Amino acid sequence: MTASILGFGTALPPTRLAQDEVREIMAAQPDIDRRARRIITAAFAASAIETRHTVLAELGGEASGLHVQSEGRLLSPTTRARNDEFRRAAPPLLAAAGRAALASADVDPAEVTHVITVSCTGLFAPGPDALLVRDLGLNPSVERDHLGFIGCAAAMPALRMAARIVAATPDAVVLIAAVELCSLHIRSSDDPEQIVAASVFADGAAAAVVSGDPARGRSRRLELGAFATRLSDEGERDMMWIVGDAGFEMTLTAEVPRIIGRQVRGIVDDVFGGPDAVDAWAVHPGGRSILDRVESGLSLAPDALAASRQVLRDYGNMSSATLLFILRAILEDDTRPDGQRIGAMAFGPGLTVESARMTVRDAAAAQHPAEARQPALAAR
Repeated sequence: MTASILGFGTALPPTRLAQDEVREIMAAQPDIDRRARRIITAAFAASAIETRHTVLAELGGEASGLHVQSEGRLLSPTTRARNDEFRRAAPPLLAAAGRAALASADVDPAEVTHVITVSCTGLFAPGPDALLVRDLGLNPSVERDHLGFIGCAAAMPALRMAARIVAATPDAVVLIAAVELCSLHIRSSDDPEQIVAASVFADGAAAAVVSGDPARGRSRRLELGAFATRLSDEGERDMMWIVGDAGFEMTLTAEVPRIIGRQVRGIVDDVFGGPDAVDAWAVHPGGRSILDRVESGLSLAPDALAASRQVLRDYGNMSSATLLFILRAILEDDTRPDGQRIGAMAFGPGLTVESARMTVRDAAAAQHPAEARQPALAAR
């Protein structure tokens, strides 16, 4: 039985920030010198991000709060204070995304058999998985797993886990839900790596429903194919995510896009059989330079990564939730034909590259695969 994504749901905090506004906040901090201001200006200008969302209303100019004083000065709250805010703000976003995904997939909450939650920006127990069961009114006997602290690539292992659950339990209905509140860990810094992190990361939640039942769902679906993981022998210290005394600390050096650019062709040749075996791409936008390196490394057309670039432009890098936003855009694009081959890729600490084959299927193809696929085979 082939697992498929039946529907997606997304949720965003209400505070929407223009990238220029965030740049001005960061550059105006009293501990930022002239050199750091130049780096901030360059990093934000190169980000290809126009707007981002945050759970920190004070960043949007409202009253002072956990991170910002009334005059706009960034504070340095403890890791506990930041994590307490995660405990407060993450569950409602996760539930909103999960509820939307179930509605999109036309699945009743009582039908969910497994829950997989994902996050790397906060920690607590009972965790997001247990609270999601409570908030959505799911059966208390559903099997739960939480993938924590894997980073930006974590949605892919969640989808892989869901596909394997469906293969082992054909009547399973798996709800995947990712929530990342990256802005909770923002800080004022003259460190170029911290500046780059502050220029790209944002908040958001996304969910997906996975099932192998061809009769489920409303219309189109994304059929899940083979998954692959590659751990690079480079970049172990170039992309890191550690717990510090004043929040989680992201290391994201300029070497990361270069490593990806050097290795992406070999990975794509090995996993997908080359770029020509893929019709459309869903690539996690860790930043504009990563997308640029993937595009040049695979000799792709300028519009090949349009879905990834649009999500980056409108929402920033929401860590693990971002790839689900991109896949949602692909699935909901009615111009994509049945049988379109999707190459999905995401990058995480390690440096780890997670990849997956996916295929767009309409309702007729899902319920009558032999008849629906024959014309496509004959046309080749």
